[in-house]
Amino acid sequence: MLQKSGIRRFSRAIVLVFAMVGCSQAQDVAKREDPTAMSDAIPGAESELVRIATEDLAARLDISPDQIKLTRFDEVTWPDGSIGCPRKDMRYTQALVNGSLIVLRADGVNYQYHSGGSRAPFYCANPAPPVPGDGGGIDY
Repeated sequence: MLQKSGIRRFSRAIVLVFAMVGCSQAQDVAKREDPTAMSDAIPGAESELVRIATEDLAARLDISPDQIKLTRFDEVTWPDGSIGCPRKDMRYTQALVNGSLIVLRADGVNYQYHSGGSRAPFYCANPAPPVPGDGGGIDY
């Protein structure tokens, strides 16, 4: 009798967990569809990294930061010390580096910014991809 009661409690707990996960996913979808909830739906959108990248791009293009849109933000793992922006004739540490991939859009053009380790975001004209399957990213 005690075992049946325990199984029922366990079954109810499992059902409750699945219900909570479903509600959470529905809320996430609702936030993405509601432009006023955008900052809640975009992890990192208000981060210091995005601010630094946006200000750099605005200065490069001589435009207002308001004219720049965040289109992607990923926490990624770069395959080496190049942080996804290798240059010819350079050697890099062959170790994984945790960092970020930021894609900004201005005047219909995408610009990639990479960061990793202790390095602040920097513009990468010839980007290489992060470790495959890493990030998961959100397109905005």
